[in-house]
Amino acid sequence: MKLDILAFGSHPDDVELSCGATLAKEVSRGKKVGIVDLTRGELGTRGTAETRDEEAFNAAKILGIHSRINMRFADGFFQNDKAHQLEIIKVIRYYQPEIIICNAIDDRHIDHSKGSQLVSDACFLSGLKKIETIYGDENQPQEPWRPKAVYHYIQWKDITPDVVVDVSGFMDKKVASVLAYKTQFFDPDSKEPETPISSKNFTDSVAYRARNLGRLIGVEHAEGFTVERFPGVDSLFDLK
Repeated sequence: MKLDILAFGSHPDDVELSCGATLAKEVSRGKKVGIVDLTRGELGTRGTAETRDEEAFNAAKILGIHSRINMRFADGFFQNDKAHQLEIIKVIRYYQPEIIICNAIDDRHIDHSKGSQLVSDACFLSGLKKIETIYGDENQPQEPWRPKAVYHYIQWKDITPDVVVDVSGFMDKKVASVLAYKTQFFDPDSKEPETPISSKNFTDSVAYRARNLGRLIGVEHAEGFTVERFPGVDSLFDLK
């Protein structure tokens, strides 16, 4: 399946929280979008791996995602090593995305920066023809593939973005996809332990952070990304 955008998250809900509105916008423009979760979030304080599986499925439906898979790497303990890189390379070569979006380059959760570097390294290695891979039940060696651009979304820490995307009109879908993770976020009736992301303040921050970024570029809502190379434009008039 050829995709336009492939978004990676170390845990289910990383993508929705950080770039869900961007993905919903691109889907509305006819782009084919996929999500790859590296782990099932099995070490999360609230809920279970099974509830996260169901929540991820429901969130993907809300955003209109064309494909979502889970790598089932070990939550908290996966590494940026050859074995994990090869598994990511297989997925990149299978979907052949033009753009890859992945975790923040630096963040509070150790899996976020690990996932960021793992996917970034795999994107480069995926373009090397002497690395041979076969995916799933396919009998033929995969062709090398390197995406045109790698973007890193912003998570817990307030990292200064290099690119800010106008997502006005798509926040309702983003918020709905986040709230599909019912076990993870604010629920006044929940008996589960409190976590840094289960407070009402955190849930509210999904909207107010997007509104603040939107304010800075003169739109209603926006999402920010860092890039690994200079972004180019055809004209200075392309800038908002």
